[in-house]
Amino acid sequence: MNQMLTFNADYWNQRYKTDETGWDLGHVSQPIKAYIDQLDNKDLNILIPGAGNSYEAEYLWHSGFENIYIIDIAPVPLINFKNRLPEFPDNQIILGNFFELNITFDLIIEQTFFCALAPSIRKTYATKSAELLHNGGKIAGLLFDFPLTEKGPPFGGSLSEYQNLFNIGFNLKTMERCYNSEPSRENKELFIIFEKRKV
Repeated sequence: MNQMLTFNADYWNQRYKTDETGWDLGHVSQPIKAYIDQLDNKDLNILIPGAGNSYEAEYLWHSGFENIYIIDIAPVPLINFKNRLPEFPDNQIILGNFFELNITFDLIIEQTFFCALAPSIRKTYATKSAELLHNGGKIAGLLFDFPLTEKGPPFGGSLSEYQNLFNIGFNLKTMERCYNSEPSRENKELFIIFEKRKV
């Protein structure tokens, strides 16, 4: 999958229309649910990029968080989300390109967005994420831990690659093999918490 396809809304729309969405669990993933459950500050400004059907956003909403923003390049999953959660504010559902976003957040939740990006733009993802976070803001969530290939999505990666990629701009607070992955992803995920360095 090349870089152009990464930003092709028609491609991603078609994947949703034909149910070619192997990354979609149909519910909030257990590792991210466990992370959300220990968050005390309900006022956090939270972004979920490449949100898809946004089960994480739905869980956050029902858990009392209101400042949640979701963004996806494809309209179909955002429509699916709005149909499930009609009370969710329209202005917090963004149809667009993550790399063109210019709002700042306290937390970015990473759930299968990074793995869907062409490997050639991973450095740009790290830079953009730092740009979108307040000082001390965090990226938290999951990265795949299996050999990187040029065929995807999903594209794999490794702990050492992620260390090199995110070490500039972030303090790597947590990056370890996920103990509570969904069965289909067992031994294939790293749970991460990266904190933006103060500048």
